[in-house]
Amino acid sequence: MIEQKALAYANMYGVLGALENLCQIDATAKEVLKTLKSKVSLCLSVKDGPCRTFHFSKEGCKITEGSEGCNCKMNFSSPEKFNLLINESKPGMPAKGMIKLLSFLLGPFTKLTDRLTELLRPDEENLKDREFFEESTILTMYTVAGAIAGLANSDSIAKISAGNTVDGDVLLGIKNVAYATIRVKDHKFSVIKEKTENPRAVMEFSDIELANGLFAGTVSTINEMCKGNIALKGMISMVDNINRILDRVSVYLA
Repeated sequence: MIEQKALAYANMYGVLGALENLCQIDATAKEVLKTLKSKVSLCLSVKDGPCRTFHFSKEGCKITEGSEGCNCKMNFSSPEKFNLLINESKPGMPAKGMIKLLSFLLGPFTKLTDRLTELLRPDEENLKDREFFEESTILTMYTVAGAIAGLANSDSIAKISAGNTVDGDVLLGIKNVAYATIRVKDHKFSVIKEKTENPRAVMEFSDIELANGLFAGTVSTINEMCKGNIALKGMISMVDNINRILDRVSVYLA
């Protein structure tokens, strides 16, 4: 069962959270950012749900918690309304900087989210292009990492696993390609999109092809673990709990 509030967190921290990474690695996104006439700090505020500000500039996108520093804002009256932004491109209610907001939503923001959707929900033809394949896989990893944190703190089933997870950092990554850190403190999860130097546990995929297959569900996790292609180290109970939350991610972001 999908809970709308938890879905809002998965969308905010997983799907939209990947905009940061899209703007770092994707040439199309970088070209869109070049068209910005000034910095845009867009706050998406969900009643009884998440609130984050997306700071866009020609240099990229940075995300902060809360509404501080925003120059335009969109309010959503419920998690259900916010989820319609992701699923049906229905905007919320403008609450600040209406002119800047409308201009940004109708132009750069739509182009960026369309590009993100293209990469996160790729067709087979696009995946034949090696650069697209790699970008798609990397962005999927960051989306999954963000969604793990979002659901661990909000989904009733995922919170059971979070409640059984000890404090520390779990390193999730594709060997020599991309890494994210799942940080656990007092059973609350957060994601840092870089490699931690002192992980308490590690889950690392041997290469980008394997990661893509795992995310797409075309290869067996158990089989690849037996082959040694998925490295598990440290406090394995942390990895076990994250894998349980990952099962919830697959339900929410299917």
